[in-house]
This record gives sequence, structure tokens and C-alpha cells, in this order.
Amino acid sequence: MNGEPYPLDGPVPVTDLVARLVPEVVVDGVPRGVAVAVDDAVVPRGAWDRTEIRPGMRVEVVTAVQGG
Repeated sequence: MNGEPYPLDGPVPVTDLVARLVPEVVVDGVPRGVAVAVDDAVVPRGAWDRTEIRPGMRVEVVTAVQGG
């Protein structure tokens, strides 16, 4: 996932991309325990629906992990 190319046919909102990449974190249609950075800038959760990812952008997806 991170560090690997992911093919896109066109722009896709952050929310949709997260759902494609890590479907196991989506609960009732909403990703939980995830942070996203696009081109080294963290995208606030409230901006995910209106932030489009386009081919060539670098996206990092970080998921929360329980344990110790």
C-alpha cells in the first residue's frame, strides 16, 4: 500500500480511496482509525470528501493499531 503505485483512472475523493485501500477499517460506510497525508500534508477528516486524489499524487495512509 504505502510506497507502492496504485492505478487511478481519474480523480477520486480521499474517502473513496481509503475505502478501496483498507476496506477493513470502514464501519457503517465511514473509515475509522485512519489518517491520510497527501504530498506530505495531513488531510483533515472533514476535508476528505472534497479532497480529490489525482494520478501522480503521493498518498500515505496510516491506520491505528491496538496492542502494546
